[in-house]
Amino acid sequence: MAKLHTYTAEITWTGNQGSGTSDYRSYGRAHEVAAEGRPTIPGSSDPAFRGDPARWNPEQLLLASISQCHLLSYLHLCAVNGVVVTDYADRPVGTMAETAEGGHFTEAVLHPRIEVASAEMVEKALALHADAHRACFIASSVNFPVRHEPVVTVAP
Repeated sequence: MAKLHTYTAEITWTGNQGSGTSDYRSYGRAHEVAAEGRPTIPGSSDPAFRGDPARWNPEQLLLASISQCHLLSYLHLCAVNGVVVTDYADRPVGTMAETAEGGHFTEAVLHPRIEVASAEMVEKALALHADAHRACFIASSVNFPVRHEPVVTVAP
């Protein structure tokens, strides 16, 4: 039997500018993403959809979730496989197609830059990305391809 985990959040629209959704241009896309005991995340829609560019949009948060999940799965696998990671940064890119019916992500590409403690760890560090991908709960839950293009260097 699967072990179940339940997650909650509270999403509150803060964009009523006085007339609600009386027309497409009359309301703000501002909202807040909250969860008990955590800082609030200011959200909006993508600027292409009349959103505030200073706030996080759902597409960025989805991409960040995929990247975070891969990072955490990867670090775990490195730790249990003797690969000492000394630095990790990612600049993921997601592509979304806008269609007449709405839109959907067509892919996400992770670009992790990893630093390891010794040259002997580089090959294993690269190989563990495939295992991390399979272990990532978020990547396993989306219906579009998630690729990774890692670069591994050795710490000075």
